Amino acid sequence: MVTHNFVDNALAELLDEHTQFTLDDLARTCCMAPDWVIARLEAGLLAGEQAGGRWLFTSTTVLRARRLARLESTFDADPELAALTTDLIEEVAALRQRLQQLESRLG
Repeated sequence: MVTHNFVDNALAELLDEHTQFTLDDLARTCCMAPDWVIARLEAGLLAGEQAGGRWLFTSTTVLRARRLARLESTFDADPELAALTTDLIEEVAALRQRLQQLESRLG
């Protein structure tokens, strides 16, 4: 599990929030079929926008989709359960970042 966190952190540092990814790009980074992505979009588990008749995604969505795919495949998790777990992982990460910022201000 530590290896996955390292990969996600390294990927997050490399990805630019302004870079947009296509449906095929997102599916490829998750090692899943485009239909897998579409199903999560339709269920509201992933966010994307349609422009010019094609789906576009941010790097934040790439990281979320990778987590969903990993949780679903590793633990045979239901997509909604994987999304809930991903929500909690993201919330903990945001809280840790905020705590670190507060600690650095206090010295």
